[in-house]
Amino acid sequence: MSSKKVLLGMSGGVDSSVSAGLLIEQGYEVIGAFMKNWSGSVCGPRSTDADAVGEEFEECGWKEERRDAARVAAKLGIPFVTFDFEKEYRRDVVESMFREFEAGRTPNPDVMCNKYIKFDRFMKEADRLDCAFVATGHYARSKGGMLYTGLDDNKDQSYFLWAMNPEVVKRVLFPIGEMLKPDVRAKAEQLGLDVATKKDSTGICFVGEVDMRTFLQERLPKNPGNVVTVDGQVVGEHEGLAFYTFGQRQGLGIGGGTPYYVVEKRAETNELVVSSNYHPALFKQTLTASQLNWFEQPKTTPYKCLARIRYRQSSQECIITSISETQIEVTFKEPQRAVTPGQSIVLYDGEKMLGGGIID
Repeated sequence: MSSKKVLLGMSGGVDSSVSAGLLIEQGYEVIGAFMKNWSGSVCGPRSTDADAVGEEFEECGWKEERRDAARVAAKLGIPFVTFDFEKEYRRDVVESMFREFEAGRTPNPDVMCNKYIKFDRFMKEADRLDCAFVATGHYARSKGGMLYTGLDDNKDQSYFLWAMNPEVVKRVLFPIGEMLKPDVRAKAEQLGLDVATKKDSTGICFVGEVDMRTFLQERLPKNPGNVVTVDGQVVGEHEGLAFYTFGQRQGLGIGGGTPYYVVEKRAETNELVVSSNYHPALFKQTLTASQLNWFEQPKTTPYKCLARIRYRQSSQECIITSISETQIEVTFKEPQRAVTPGQSIVLYDGEKMLGGGIID
């Protein structure tokens, strides 16, 4: 295995494109790789339809992204390959997402994509191509087999990386992890890359900007029920508990001028419970999490550290009050708004990531 050979995931965006340029400057032998993980539109085809895998839809845009990535590779003079991971992506990411929503939880598909595709399936291709490292355009840092937050607080993406196999971290490079976003764009200009001013992608990883309710209703049937306040007053009707998430305000279809927020899903009565923005029901100070993944597990409890329960949240002071093989309990210094089952809690010691889990 060549110690300077890197397989770089190239999405067609500015971050991975600049990562290629930086790796070349650092003396690495770079192979650019585009991952084709989704060829359907934002609303289909149904991910269980095996015959539809590989069908092409204008809405998805993967061909345009691949074209941009290939042009960058050609400009920089590196080889470029394409991997088709669509079946694995549908099975391990999309199917999991539907199951979680159907069970009343709110999953994070980007976390699962990193776990199963970018740092597992992609790593296997790196092995096949005799590459010592894989690299991506994430705003994060990898040092000494540990993960750290990216230098740019506004773009830090370490939150999405907690579930990756700890054993592969020492083989992962994040070339832009020490950079700020404006400096990344400036570097792209310096390299003469057409993607220097390209808009950042948003939405579900590899699927794009979607109306989540529309996407879910491709597979999950509507199951209408009452929207009730914490005091039991019926204030509206929902389309199905699976289509709503904790803390949600938009899309509730409740008139009257009073802003309501989702605070509970009552599966036994099919009721969606809402409250005002300041009601205690919207806040929790303690949570439990499971499906744990540790990079550095605390040896004793209670253990003071920092945590995030959503992307771009500022680090929150907390105490891990108990740890078992399958579950942790965490108590925050301040009550947390909209603690959402299915989302991730990620634990940090300063800038160093300790691990994470799925909120129960």
